[in-house]
Amino acid sequence: MDLPFSRSLGRDIRKTAMTIGARVKRVAVRFLSVADPHTRWKNHRVPGEAEFLTPKFCRGWRVQVCRRALPPSVMMEDTFMRKLRHNNALWILFSVLPLLFSAVPMRAQPQAGEVIVIDGSAAAHPLPHFWEKMFGSGRAIMALRESYRRDLRDVKQITGFEYVRFHAIFHDEVGIYDEDAQGNPVYNFSYVDQIYDGLLADGVRPFVELSFMPKKLAARDVPHAFWFKPNVSPPKDYAKWDNLITRFTEHLVDRYGIGEVSQWYFEVWNEPNIDFWAGDPRQPTYWELYDHTARAVKAVNSRLRVGGPATAQAAWADAFIKHCVDHSVPIDFISSHVYGNDKSEDVFGTGENIPRNQMVCRAVRKVHDQIQASAKPQLPLIWSEFNASYMNEPAVTDTVYMAPWLADTIRQCDGLVDMMSYWTFSDVFEEQGVVKQPFYGGFGLLAEGGIPKPAFAAFELLHNLGDERLAIDSDTALATRRKDGSVVVAVWNYAPPGLVGIPKTITLRFKGISVQHASISRVDREHGDMHFMYEKMGAPRYPTQAQIAALRKAAQLPAPQGSDLRNGELTLTLPSYGLAVIEVK
Repeated sequence: MDLPFSRSLGRDIRKTAMTIGARVKRVAVRFLSVADPHTRWKNHRVPGEAEFLTPKFCRGWRVQVCRRALPPSVMMEDTFMRKLRHNNALWILFSVLPLLFSAVPMRAQPQAGEVIVIDGSAAAHPLPHFWEKMFGSGRAIMALRESYRRDLRDVKQITGFEYVRFHAIFHDEVGIYDEDAQGNPVYNFSYVDQIYDGLLADGVRPFVELSFMPKKLAARDVPHAFWFKPNVSPPKDYAKWDNLITRFTEHLVDRYGIGEVSQWYFEVWNEPNIDFWAGDPRQPTYWELYDHTARAVKAVNSRLRVGGPATAQAAWADAFIKHCVDHSVPIDFISSHVYGNDKSEDVFGTGENIPRNQMVCRAVRKVHDQIQASAKPQLPLIWSEFNASYMNEPAVTDTVYMAPWLADTIRQCDGLVDMMSYWTFSDVFEEQGVVKQPFYGGFGLLAEGGIPKPAFAAFELLHNLGDERLAIDSDTALATRRKDGSVVVAVWNYAPPGLVGIPKTITLRFKGISVQHASISRVDREHGDMHFMYEKMGAPRYPTQAQIAALRKAAQLPAPQGSDLRNGELTLTLPSYGLAVIEVK
């Protein structure tokens, strides 16, 4: 049931407890923040309304209530779920969102141990690291900031990624397009050069999103809701738009050479099926924009790669390919987007409830299958935006939840896509305005101040996977082989966000290969997660440089743990939201 955020919260807790049959006088209570979902318990009488109204209640805070008072030994226990199972506790979880509490009963159920057989002689197929070839990042002008470039270098170091995508290279703040008093175009590529020079100096190529509309070229003023107000209007004059694309592309080829720029990608616009495109009706007016743009790019040099439709919610791919074929329009790749919390009615036109850890790859398969059934089945599929959420959800993108979510996404999307672009590599990002605090549910792997989040650690570990995938019978593991013959396995313990599960025991049984020793690296609450340190500091909104340094240190992964195998087997236990990557030799 839903409970409004009000001064009657204490009474609402009592009423909610009674509706599930818990007529009690004393309860155990914990106040949880996003920064530390494992704070300790304190026994209370069932509270009156004033006791719970404290300044703590803000976005991201939760209250957990157990229907009975707990003994001190349980309240002091960090691994509280095990003790609460022992005491047959019944949970009421109050999740505090803006102006809203939700009560969710939770019961912990034991998980049986899983045995995963890894056969070195099993069938294998190539595993290109499609999940770490490209990352997204805010908008173009931010690439001039040192904080952006520092974060890019940090992510490049752990992933080796090759491409970066961002919005708004044609935004007025970049200064490309102007008109003189007579309405003649005036071009300025000064900032463009600084942006792309910086990327290339750091070993990353542009995935050029051709957006948005310069105001003086726009048919009308249609600012998008984003803080930087991009204009999403069609052009007022397609001859001037064609000339902008031609001059822009020619400048890039002149500056960097066709050998370099032919390795870039040119993507026409961003999410034209939703509010990033003001053409009416959207689809045929986007076709017009794409046709003009693709032909202008190819007219500069046929080796340049251009594609689209860069849609949200895995839309339009089949219709887009048909349009290009029917009208002989150049197309070199298909791109689209989806997020873990997109709705099935928007992506598939159905009312089914697709879990967050399945949505992305279900959508990827949809577009993959549409390409295969089209007149151009060899077109590469580039998923130019994905993440577990398109919203700011601190309990998702800031937490260890992302580690098993990412690993499971790799498992499911393997073989369906050529390249995926995680949105985004950094919280140097301003779609909702200037960042106000380090942890707010930003999309980036690195929080403000270059503080690595658990997702950063997950990418760091999963980079160690091999180049071949071995067939195994498990949906919670990936078995891979490197070129040197060593085997690397990823295992995880997934649970939906906000529904903390229980530890899971996994036994890896190796056959067909001779292995004696394992090196185990982990991401979980105790490894690669800085939130305990942040909460210990008092969750500062504006951490000092010394605090930022401490948080960066706390986020670092410890050295791998060594373990000898017994009879070709390795048993390990993963906490909820835990990920482990094991290299065996």
